[in-house]
Amino acid sequence: MKHIITPLIFSFAVFVNAAVAQQVRMAPDSMEDVRLSFAPIVSETAPAVVNVFATRTVRQQSRRSPFMNDPFFRRFFGDDAFGMPRERVQNSLGSGVIVGPDGVVVTNNHVIEGGDAFKVVLSDRREFDAELILADDKTDLAVLKIDAGNEALPFLSFADSDTAEVGDVVLAVGNPFGVGQTVTTGIVSALARTQVGVSDYQFFIQTDAAINPGNSGGALVDIDGRLLGVNTAIFSRSGGSNGIGFAIPANMVSRVVSSAVDGGVLARPWLGANTDTVTAALADTFGLDRPIGAVVTEIYKGGPADRAGLKRGDIVLSADGFDIFDSETLRYRLATGETGDEAALTVKRDGKTRNVRLKLSAPPETPKRDLTDLDGRHPLNGAVAGNLSPAFAEEIGRDLLDTGVILTGVQGRSVAARYGFRRGDKILTVNGAEVKTVKQLIRELSRYEAGWSIELERRGRVLSLNTR
Repeated sequence: MKHIITPLIFSFAVFVNAAVAQQVRMAPDSMEDVRLSFAPIVSETAPAVVNVFATRTVRQQSRRSPFMNDPFFRRFFGDDAFGMPRERVQNSLGSGVIVGPDGVVVTNNHVIEGGDAFKVVLSDRREFDAELILADDKTDLAVLKIDAGNEALPFLSFADSDTAEVGDVVLAVGNPFGVGQTVTTGIVSALARTQVGVSDYQFFIQTDAAINPGNSGGALVDIDGRLLGVNTAIFSRSGGSNGIGFAIPANMVSRVVSSAVDGGVLARPWLGANTDTVTAALADTFGLDRPIGAVVTEIYKGGPADRAGLKRGDIVLSADGFDIFDSETLRYRLATGETGDEAALTVKRDGKTRNVRLKLSAPPETPKRDLTDLDGRHPLNGAVAGNLSPAFAEEIGRDLLDTGVILTGVQGRSVAARYGFRRGDKILTVNGAEVKTVKQLIRELSRYEAGWSIELERRGRVLSLNTR
């Protein structure tokens, strides 16, 4: 059967301290140790794990009735019975974790995505309306805030997820299938899982603790009762738990939460370069004893990598002392840093190893995106165009080093729509003239000729429109 990476949301539609971190890890050496209970940890941590409800109202067109135009029937049955749009409420249910005494709650973005109103229900049945203060689809995390007044709130403190080891005992707390809060136990079965495909920043803690749909946003807790990660997906054949679950590490969660609390703007540091993962074949070429690291393939002029002196062909072996296994690992390590700080990179160049200091900064919006509605007598009438920049490219999920002009929207039934233009198309040329900025695009479109020849890039393919 096909394996599926499944986000753990449960949905339905209805109407209406450093010392502690370094403690010695030991296996139980007697039956007395085996009989020890997790109850003290559960009683301390479970109250901080909550249910998160997201509600949105959608308009649904009723089925058209042949009698809808008859005044007699409309007089007695009303418009709603004869094809008029009806509103219905959709609810989604997931889990969340209170991570501060001020009512800050973290959950998965896919739990609250598209919601108009949010509610948080504690394990003691207290209910609070919640305000969304940050939603980040890149990490699949969202941060809510509840106001409990003078009421005390339970919360979990963050663990240092970089100290986790394979074999550590963990507890998964959440609300699977909407049946109520449950607690399961297991171990950390793998670290630094990057080829999962759940979010843009892939670097997950893997566990065999049973997690199921509805556990999304729930807590993965270490043996000291701290938040080690936020459960977000499972590897499953049937949609149920097969013992392979994935959690976003606490260090990434903490980074997103702190950004939300500090103003709701998440500025992620970037390398300012494109990299490829070092494969076995490349490792042999570069003289490495094993496949490790990320090789620099392209550098953004004036970016962090350029300023740090990195060059094409350099292999980044470690960041701040942590091994870099692939491009995703490097991206994660930089993204969990703070802008303005420095990252210590170990780089191999021409067979020699050197240390590099990389100043962390957010991707710049240069040039400005200059979003413009296109109108006039040309095939792009009804489209919206903008300039690509590293910051804008990150927002829309494109290569951060990509440049040029991209269509950010196409109105339905517009001229552009009829010609087949789509959101995400990158305009390359207009009547043979290269287009690099929105201003250039507007200038070329204003030069009306007997016909049009437009080249565009779509998903790596170059397509042409010719009306001559």
